[in-house]
Amino acid sequence: MRSLVLALVLTTTTLQASQPPAAPDWTTLDAETLAHFQAIVRMDTTDPPGGEKPVADYLVGVLRKEGIEVQTFELEPGRTNVVARLKGTGAKKPLLLMAHTDTVNVDAKKWSYPPFSAERNSGYIYGRGTIDDKDNVVASLMTMVMLKRRNVPLTRDVIFLAEAGEEGTTRVGINFMVERHYGAIDAEYCLAEGGSVTRTGGQVKFASVQTLEKIPRALSVTARGPAGHGSVPLENNAVARLGEAVGAIATWTPPIRLNETTASYFKRLAGISSPEEAARYRDILSPDPNVSGPADRYFRKNEPRHWSTLRTSLSPTIIQGGYRVNVIPSEATATIDVRTTPDEDPAKFLELVRQVVNDENVTVEWAARDVRPGTGNANLSSDAFRAIEANLTRHYQAVTLPTMSTGATDMAYLRAKGMQCYGVGPATDTEDGPLGFGAHSDQERILESELYRFVHFLWDTVNDIAAR
Repeated sequence: MRSLVLALVLTTTTLQASQPPAAPDWTTLDAETLAHFQAIVRMDTTDPPGGEKPVADYLVGVLRKEGIEVQTFELEPGRTNVVARLKGTGAKKPLLLMAHTDTVNVDAKKWSYPPFSAERNSGYIYGRGTIDDKDNVVASLMTMVMLKRRNVPLTRDVIFLAEAGEEGTTRVGINFMVERHYGAIDAEYCLAEGGSVTRTGGQVKFASVQTLEKIPRALSVTARGPAGHGSVPLENNAVARLGEAVGAIATWTPPIRLNETTASYFKRLAGISSPEEAARYRDILSPDPNVSGPADRYFRKNEPRHWSTLRTSLSPTIIQGGYRVNVIPSEATATIDVRTTPDEDPAKFLELVRQVVNDENVTVEWAARDVRPGTGNANLSSDAFRAIEANLTRHYQAVTLPTMSTGATDMAYLRAKGMQCYGVGPATDTEDGPLGFGAHSDQERILESELYRFVHFLWDTVNDIAAR
């Protein structure tokens, strides 16, 4: 009888162990997600001046209540970075979930809803940081909480970094963590901001996963000439010379520089586009300028983001010169926002720009800027990318487009250390940006249903990458 009972117990235990865990109760979890999301959106963490500590304290409280190991790191008072860790077997290197808790500034007078209200209206949640980047903060938080509550067996540690300073003060955030505390966040893979799912007319069109990013730099262009009275025009007027130099830079077309990410992007985009669009996306991949040229010129006029994706870009952003209307100044300066492709040689590119300007009275130099490190392409055949792609198909029924971001993220610092990083994000509507509802706008908002769907997506993706 004793042997029979033991056999029955072992059989029951084996059957229970082999059965998949019950699906999450998303109705209850969505309500919890909303509560956490509204709580942190209501905290003003604009940068400058920063002050991420309120959100950091909130996250620490939630994580510790769940019994999750937490550490905090500060370079300056109030600029708190939070690191939480769930232990795995160690069979594989960790997975890092990263999100920043600071936001850009606001002009409260321009908001229909107070920028830190997290107001819900007509299916949207309004507030600064709703899509940059407190959506990723709460999705990572909920993933950690659910892994702990459900006691998910992990083959690798899962780490959550809620970082400070992404919006312009990286020395207190990712720089500080990489230079002084990298052991606390070292991982094989990282999931962070930088990707999105694109909807048009309420329908999902495709999903973007950032696997590479351009490097922000700045050029200073200075024209010089004799000062004089404004009533006597001078042929070598510094302001006029600067205008010609800036015009030449703005109209210049730097060479196309394709890489694994951008080539894959246009190939996959062609597969979901109209015949006319698909032809252009395929033509741009041709090494023959007679084939790629017409597509490139079309992009410059009609699809400037695609034009920028293909090359190092230059955008004049600041012009300074003169101090009164009747004085011709002896000097005028322009600042050019430059985003170099990761493989661009800065010294050689500077010489190209100087040749474009071609004026001995105009100097062109690299200017000081928070330059992120150059990095290689994230692996498009890794376990992590396959898991991301599979879950984008599952949750959004969308084709995945690996993307080189024209902007910059803190993943660049991690990629420089050899970490494979992938940018993900919730679904947003193409109509929102032009209407002023996008990131950094005066009416920043997220669809509540898409916040929940993003949490569901991240939960399944992390399980596929890290769970046994």
